[in-house]
Amino acid sequence: MEYNNFYNEILTDHNLHPAHKHDLPDANMELEGVNPSCGDDIILKLKVEDGVVKDGGYVGEGCAISQASADMMLDLVIGKTKEEALHLKDLFMKMIKGGITEDEMDELEEAASLKDISHMPARVKCAVLGWRTMDEMLEEDKEK
Repeated sequence: MEYNNFYNEILTDHNLHPAHKHDLPDANMELEGVNPSCGDDIILKLKVEDGVVKDGGYVGEGCAISQASADMMLDLVIGKTKEEALHLKDLFMKMIKGGITEDEMDELEEAASLKDISHMPARVKCAVLGWRTMDEMLEEDKEK
């Protein structure tokens, strides 16, 4: 029960006071992510210099889970290399699928509070929207 309260507090805080829900005019990477099953729609913007995510922001609309997850993701990846950001995405996806260790959970910091989303199949796409958008953006950049 305590874990659910923690989850609710974090989710509510990221929705009421998102640190990264804003336009990022000097972004050099941008990609729209859409979840057609529920209408979540975000435009993720990153400023990446010398292989490091220097800043990030997102705009758009969606459910509490998609918005909070995108905000938590940016908390984690800003200041990290692209490779570290992709590693965190891999851990998040592994967590959602239910196969993560406690040490790996620690790496996800507040994003680990979304662990129980794996038991709500209809909400999984909401939780992973920002992460998949970032993955697509960074993988496309690697191919260039």
